[in-house]
Amino acid sequence: MAGENQLSEFFDSFLFTKIFKSFRMAVQPTKLIIAFAAVSVLCLLGWIMDIGKTVPARQQVTVAQIRSLPGDGPVVTEHPTQLHCYLAEPENVKEYAQRHSKPGQGIGVFATLWYFGSARFTEAVLSLFELRLRNVILNIWYCAQAVVFSFSYHLIYSIIYFAAALAVISVSGGAICRIAALQFARQEKPGLLESLKFSSKRFVSFFTAPLVPLGIIVVFGLCIFILGLIANIPRAGEIIMAIGLPAALFAAVLITLVLIGAAAGAGLCFPAIGFEVTDGFDAISRAFSYVYTRPWRMGFYTVIAMFYGAMCYLFVRFFAFLTLFAAHHFLQLGVWTDSSTKSVNKLVVIWPEPHFVDMIRAPAGESVIWSEWLAGVLVYLLLLVVFGLVVSFVISFYFSTNTIIYALMRKHVDDTALEDIYTEFEAQQQLKTEDRGQKTEDRI
Repeated sequence: MAGENQLSEFFDSFLFTKIFKSFRMAVQPTKLIIAFAAVSVLCLLGWIMDIGKTVPARQQVTVAQIRSLPGDGPVVTEHPTQLHCYLAEPENVKEYAQRHSKPGQGIGVFATLWYFGSARFTEAVLSLFELRLRNVILNIWYCAQAVVFSFSYHLIYSIIYFAAALAVISVSGGAICRIAALQFARQEKPGLLESLKFSSKRFVSFFTAPLVPLGIIVVFGLCIFILGLIANIPRAGEIIMAIGLPAALFAAVLITLVLIGAAAGAGLCFPAIGFEVTDGFDAISRAFSYVYTRPWRMGFYTVIAMFYGAMCYLFVRFFAFLTLFAAHHFLQLGVWTDSSTKSVNKLVVIWPEPHFVDMIRAPAGESVIWSEWLAGVLVYLLLLVVFGLVVSFVISFYFSTNTIIYALMRKHVDDTALEDIYTEFEAQQQLKTEDRGQKTEDRI
């Protein structure tokens, strides 16, 4: 027993090993329930908004084609969707839209981003294990470009959906971070309603934290834009632009710093609010401070979290696949061909064989009786739940591991104890103290 305690203390002296607690924290049922609810709401919202099917696509495009990499087709008309054309041949996007903008032929924005983004995420994880870092960066870049595409060609849709998504993530992600903070700092596990109440009360802080860097970029970018407009004034404009160019470069430097800080420290915003019970501006200030004060340590923690997260994701995905694979093949032993329905294989019609990369496959659509169709729909819905749990784990792991990284960075930068967390009781005590101090001043 003494040897085990000494070994535990030895590993605890290396703070980065605490990141390996993320998996156990991420699979906590309360966090998974919150994450699954968020995924369900976002998917339902996307499904409703996709009724319009505004993304031009080739006729009879398949899910596999949407998930494919851009540039598979050498000619503009061979790209499966407008997104693929935008990524491979951006100069031909308008021509592609003119060729394929036919009633009932397009697909939804959410469906396009979902299928394409999920494929790129899985490909990036697999490439990370093969140390194909260029491919990892390329897939991340494709995901970022897909978001740019949605705002460039479907602006109103994107503003509505991503604003709603940020609101949902603010409540769910804030609740998960609060649970993770209490669990990591004090070994406490607040309940579902308690954590959701916390994130709801501080909804404005969670919602505005990711928007602060965007607002800063817009303000400084607008200043540079105005200088560009002034340059259009005949004769005097060019001189004014030249004189104001140093200020424009300074604004561009600030924009670059904000972009780097946001990319590296965005994941620390919600944990900052979960630990400190602060506002959105202070949360992003803390995140930027930690990134720029200890950039190499932040990078070190991020790399460890990436590799460990990829390993955990593949394990969870393999667990889900093996569950579906075993259920499908044991069912196959008991299901035989029904000659009355002329089906080649009844189970294949109802539930196509799952694969590791493509666990969810829609029914083949070859059923000839209503019972097969209904069974296929029910099975497909169940598969969506299974895959939703896998996605929920990814969300829970992301917020849990960033909460741990925040506590570690706070320890190194501010020398704050890992178990230090702001609670509602402390907030009430501080408020009472301030009230007493105010009353004392009034008496004086």
